[in-house]
Amino acid sequence: MTDAYDDSNILAKILRGEIPCHKVYEDEAVIAFMDIMPQADGHTLVVPKAASRNLLDADPATLPALFSAVQTIAIAAKQAFEADGVVVTQFNEAPAGQSIFHLHVHVIPRKEGAGLRPHAGGMADAEVLAAHAAKLRAALGSTAA
Repeated sequence: MTDAYDDSNILAKILRGEIPCHKVYEDEAVIAFMDIMPQADGHTLVVPKAASRNLLDADPATLPALFSAVQTIAIAAKQAFEADGVVVTQFNEAPAGQSIFHLHVHVIPRKEGAGLRPHAGGMADAEVLAAHAAKLRAALGSTAA
């Protein structure tokens, strides 16, 4: 069993519009935006709007829309960033690496031979994130802002 969901987490604040993000995709169930501490260009977070601490306590009905969006973002990110592959990762509880306790999935475009930057390596420049978001939205054919 996991701890109770805390709606003061940063992703809940982004979902409520209290904190800005570089959005690339949104529908009734999911939002996707650029990770502010990207491990590679195009690193995107896909987040269900439903309150879930992580995969362990999520309503199973949340998962089809979440993972459909993950696939959509992964395909577009691979194209937009001319990647050779895409890492899709999701962490559950602190011992497994989870540091934000709202269910989210990382989509990270990868180029062969290129290493990942540390996730806690500092915040990316906002203009760079905006440009990456625009590139990803173009690949999605999205008008999300």
